Amino acid sequence: MAHYRVPQRELRFILNDVLGFARLSELPVFADATPDILDGVIDEAARFTEERLLPLRTIGDTEGCKLADGTVKTPPGFTEAYREYQEAGWVGLATDPEWGGQGLPYTLGKVVEEMVCAANVAFALYPGLTIGCFEALLAHASEEQKQTYLPKLGSGEWTGTMCLTEPQAGSDLGAVKTRAERLDNGNYKLNGMKIFISSGEHEMADNIIHYVLARATDSPDGVKGLSTFIVPKYKVNADGSLGERNGVKVQAIEHKMGLHGSCTCVMVFDDAEGYLVGEPNRGIMNMFTMMNLARIMVGFQGLGQAELALQSSQNYARERIQGRTLTGGSGPIADHPDVRRMLLKMRALTEGARAMAYDIAMQVDFAHGAEDPAQREAAQDWVDLFTPVVKAFCTDLGVESGLDAVQVYGGHGFIAEHGVEQIVRDAKILCLYEGTNGIQAMDLVRRKLQLKGGALVEQFYAKVEQALADAPDERAFLVEPLTQALAELRQTTTWLRERFNSNPNDAGAGAVEYQRAFALVALGYYWLRMLDAATGHPDADFRAAKAATARFFARRVLPEAGALLTQVRAGSDEMMDISIDALCAA
Repeated sequence: MAHYRVPQRELRFILNDVLGFARLSELPVFADATPDILDGVIDEAARFTEERLLPLRTIGDTEGCKLADGTVKTPPGFTEAYREYQEAGWVGLATDPEWGGQGLPYTLGKVVEEMVCAANVAFALYPGLTIGCFEALLAHASEEQKQTYLPKLGSGEWTGTMCLTEPQAGSDLGAVKTRAERLDNGNYKLNGMKIFISSGEHEMADNIIHYVLARATDSPDGVKGLSTFIVPKYKVNADGSLGERNGVKVQAIEHKMGLHGSCTCVMVFDDAEGYLVGEPNRGIMNMFTMMNLARIMVGFQGLGQAELALQSSQNYARERIQGRTLTGGSGPIADHPDVRRMLLKMRALTEGARAMAYDIAMQVDFAHGAEDPAQREAAQDWVDLFTPVVKAFCTDLGVESGLDAVQVYGGHGFIAEHGVEQIVRDAKILCLYEGTNGIQAMDLVRRKLQLKGGALVEQFYAKVEQALADAPDERAFLVEPLTQALAELRQTTTWLRERFNSNPNDAGAGAVEYQRAFALVALGYYWLRMLDAATGHPDADFRAAKAATARFFARRVLPEAGALLTQVRAGSDEMMDISIDALCAA
């Protein structure tokens, strides 16, 4: 099976030494979130993850979910593990105590999420979507709705879903056909079908709360006519007890490439009773509350899979003896330069991505918890800018690292018993749901670069420039290529913003390459910060490994940014001039 142990030293290094986790405890709302609390969370979550969730990874993949008589049965052990996870308080770690949670920072929730997503990403979807549903209702539901649903969702006693997609409405949500008819009592009757619904039906919790995008019968067409509704699996009585079964049922479960332990359902709403959330015709705005945080969540799923691939590859390469080295040695395959190339690439990207991902998590906490309005605004700007980058880069990294892991294992990587081919199968969906990575790239180019007249990206540039200016002379190996890459990124950003107005296809054609280059420049910034933090680390081997990995990143990875940005500025003519018939000819 694949090899994974929670990288406790690395987590503490990133959070404490690089990002300054202790700053969160200076906020009144997180006064109890000290480094000691962080240590406790890491220790306990690591134990549960390694002992209870990792062994279920292969079982979930081989057994999968099964539908019988309208009920989905999850793989053996999943229900028991979920209930232990929920009762231990992990689901509600970062939710408000008013609603059944522990009130710890969002960042700590992401610490646990990375572990769970590395050990068993299919399991992670059940609590992950529940918290997404909780956040959406917290932001938009009425007080009565909050009192009814949030305590159970916030503790994980009930689970939640997000019901957007329909057969004809994937990325184009304006094509949603599910209808909501207003009843005399003010509630609604929903009819329609939703597909690709993670955790849509299962036996792990007593109730499932569906957060549904639908169109009221008196609403206009398009996205402006959509509203959001609560549709519980079981109706809830006035005293909080469960009532009769609602008219929402699973019609089928999808047979997927991966994530077999996560039930992905086709859900049918047949005169299902639903309750309007927020104002009518504001559904898209309501959904984005959930989707934006869900995109960060998916980024952490990709980070977890990348760490799993890295550790599995390191473990195998250290032990596998095969062939003689170019210098005549007969050690493990980790002595071969090409294997070292793959290991260092995975390591450089995963460690850099971790710093980037936890930084956005901390900015979420500052955006919600800082007392200074200017600090809250600056933090939210960072979250807005980096959400599509973290989602796309970390999920692409999960797949790329999975493929590299298969390559390190050679033929054994292609065999299921070793567990690394499962990484590729599980991780690919991460690049697709919550908005494909191409959509994330367009969000960055179309929206985020334009917000506040470009102020968000300028804030990022200023941070990178300050880090470059503060770097000591011995960092020249990274400072010089990062300075060049930043200059090219600035130039290309200006070109993109201009071309978006004059020829939008040019911006669209280069969006994915631009986003990747943007992420590489960001990782260069975080590697500068990691090198600074590692300087005083007491472990000499740790310091040496960080320095070597940073050099590899600077010389073998960061230069890719220049080539990517050259591709961006090539424009779209060669893509758009060819006819569809010629493009798609057999």
